Amino acid sequence: MMNATDFDPDIRRVAHLMADAARQVILPYFRSLDLQADNKLGTGFDPVTEADRAAERAMRDILAAERPADGILGEEYGAQPGTSGLTWVLDPIDGTRGFLSGTPTWGVLIAVSDASGPFYGIIDQPYIGERFEGAPDGALMTGPHGSRPLQARAARDLRQAIVFTTFPEVGSPDEASAFRAVASQALLTRYGMDCYAYALVAAGQVDLVIEAGLNAYDIQAPIAVIQAAGGIVTDWQGNPVHEGGRALAAANREIHAQALAVLSAY
Repeated sequence: MMNATDFDPDIRRVAHLMADAARQVILPYFRSLDLQADNKLGTGFDPVTEADRAAERAMRDILAAERPADGILGEEYGAQPGTSGLTWVLDPIDGTRGFLSGTPTWGVLIAVSDASGPFYGIIDQPYIGERFEGAPDGALMTGPHGSRPLQARAARDLRQAIVFTTFPEVGSPDEASAFRAVASQALLTRYGMDCYAYALVAAGQVDLVIEAGLNAYDIQAPIAVIQAAGGIVTDWQGNPVHEGGRALAAANREIHAQALAVLSAY
């Protein structure tokens, strides 16, 4: 993992430019009564809107001007190789279903990765105005009520934990069973928060987020933010998850170990 002394502050500058640009592009579309969505799936529903596409284009334009040697991986426009060894991993609207529903649980995800995985990330919620940032030199939330450092929750028993996932079905029937096995032991289970649930882990409000079927652009920014706040994010076997798949995000190593003991059986 990159340490603070090796961190290039220009990454932070450019990331905030990108998040600001995405906010400006997206907000006029949110809760618009004539917003249209295309379906990316032949069966099921995986929506994409012009807001998704326009926001990713805006972020890519900034990278082309400011950091042309870096690679890009984005949900809407795919991979663009670079020569610097760094890749910007972008999800312009994580939670498009929430976006279409008018619920402010979606967010702009920006991560920067090297060969070891993501070391910098932003989870930005434009409508609420909250930005969660994780970097080698710390984690910070800025918003309408000011700024404060992010610190994930201290250790507690699984019976006292708050657990989130986006979809009640989680993934496959086996994956849903695995989630229920953890959730049945927890104090409180909530659904449907998209990337905002990961931000709440970093903010010290939530103990666990458990999901399946993720892509790299879904999870890399949350990894960076949560780890900078003292949490841990792995797959269901305790391995790196920055390429996607089944994710377990935990506030601390103790609650992570308790959840992992259940999930790893599936």
